[in-house]
Amino acid sequence: MADVTFLSQAEPVDEYGRALYAVSRSILRAHFDELSQADLEDLNCDRVDVTFRQLAKLARLHRDKGSRGDGFEWAVHEAIVGGEPRVVDLVSEALRKVSPRSFADLDRPTSLMFGHERARHLGFTDAVVNNASGDAVLLPDGSGRPFAFGSWVPIAARGVAAEAQLRDRIKKVWKTDLFLSSAEKARFAAATIKSNWHQLEDGNGLRVAIVPQAIDLPAGYQRWQSLHLVALPDPDGFMGLFNDAYEAVAEAVLTVGRHDRAPYYYKPSAKAQRIQAQLEKYGKVKVVDILDSLNEAAQQNLISIDRKLMSVEAPTWLNINEQRTPIIAPRPSFEKLD
Repeated sequence: MADVTFLSQAEPVDEYGRALYAVSRSILRAHFDELSQADLEDLNCDRVDVTFRQLAKLARLHRDKGSRGDGFEWAVHEAIVGGEPRVVDLVSEALRKVSPRSFADLDRPTSLMFGHERARHLGFTDAVVNNASGDAVLLPDGSGRPFAFGSWVPIAARGVAAEAQLRDRIKKVWKTDLFLSSAEKARFAAATIKSNWHQLEDGNGLRVAIVPQAIDLPAGYQRWQSLHLVALPDPDGFMGLFNDAYEAVAEAVLTVGRHDRAPYYYKPSAKAQRIQAQLEKYGKVKVVDILDSLNEAAQQNLISIDRKLMSVEAPTWLNINEQRTPIIAPRPSFEKLD
C-alpha cells in the first residue's frame, strides 16, 4: 500500500500576487504529471525525486504538444474547487442551464479531475469514483433516467476504446476533462476544457465546455452546438491571470532546460517575471518541494490535503542504481509579490 496525497485548493486567493503563485503551481503540476513511466526510467529516479532541471529538460512547451491545455485544465479545476468567483460564477450559471432541477439550489460548484489519459496512473479512476457520493449519477443528454456514476466512469476511463461499450446518450463521455457537480456530489455533468475554443468538440454525454475568451468569442455563458459554453474573461479576468503565470513558468523552463525560445512566446508581466527569476534559482531542487513552497507563497490555508492508502505495483526500475549521487540544493522560498 502507498500513502497518496491529494492536494486541492480550499479557499479563493485574494491578491494578484498570491493568485499568480497559485496558478503557477497548477501549471508546474501539469508539467510534472506529464512525466511518463518511460521518462522516469530514463531519469533513473522516482517521481518524487525529480528535480526542476530534470523536468525542464523533458517539458513540452510547444503550443501543439498540449502542455498549455493541461495547465489550463488544472488551473480551471483548482479555481472551481477553490471558489474563485471569476470562474465559479459562470460555471454555476452553466450548470443551472444543464439541469435546472438538479442544480436549482447550487451554491458553489465542485470539480473532479478526470481525463482518460490519467487512468493509466494506478488508483486514479478509483479515487475519482470514491470522491462521488455512493448513489451519484451522470447526467446524460436529453430526458430520461441518468446513469450510475460509479458504473460508467471506469468504462469511460479506457478512452476511445470504450466508446463502443458506452450507451448512446453518453457515447462521448470518455472525452471528459472535469466532472462538475454541487457540494453533495450526487449529480455530475461532464465538461470538456480547451485553451482554444476552435478545438472544441461536442458529443453525447458532454454537457459543459470551458474555454478562454477569444477575439471571436465574447466572455460569459452561451450555447454552442449541444454544449453549455463558458468563456472565461480575458485579459482582465481569469485568463489574463493564467496567461501571465503560464509564461512565467514557461520562461523558467526554457532557461533551466536550455530550450530554444520560440518566436510566439511573449514576456510575462513584471510580477510574473519575479516568479520566473525565483524558479530559475531552483534547478537542483525537487519539483515536489517547489510545489509545496508555491503553496506557501500563494496562501497558507489555500491548499487542503487528503491522504489515502492505495495499492501500488513496484516499477521495473526500482532496484536500479541503488546508490544514487546525492544532490544538495537550497530549500525553495518565494517572496511576496504584493
